[in-house]
Amino acid sequence: MTTPFKRIHLIVMDSVGIGEGPDAAAFNDEGSHTLKHTLEGFKQKLPHLEQLGLGNIAPLPVVSKVTHPGAFYTKLSEASVG
Repeated sequence: MTTPFKRIHLIVMDSVGIGEGPDAAAFNDEGSHTLKHTLEGFKQKLPHLEQLGLGNIAPLPVVSKVTHPGAFYTKLSEASVG
C-alpha cells in the first residue's frame, strides 16, 4: 500500500462556530458565526490559515478565499439536535 502523504497535520477548532447550523432557526440562533464576529474589527491578517483555505469555508473579515488552498478543509455540524 502506498501513502500519498508523508505527514498529516489536523487542526481541530472545537467550539469555534463558522456560520450557523442548518437548524439555527429552530433554536433562535440565526446569524451565529462565532469566528466572524470575533474577527470583526481585528486588523491582523491570518495568512497561514488563509492559505490553508479557511476563507473558503465561509466569508471572514480578514481571511480571503484562495483558488488553490494548501490543505483540505471542511465544515462539520452536530449530528444531534441542537
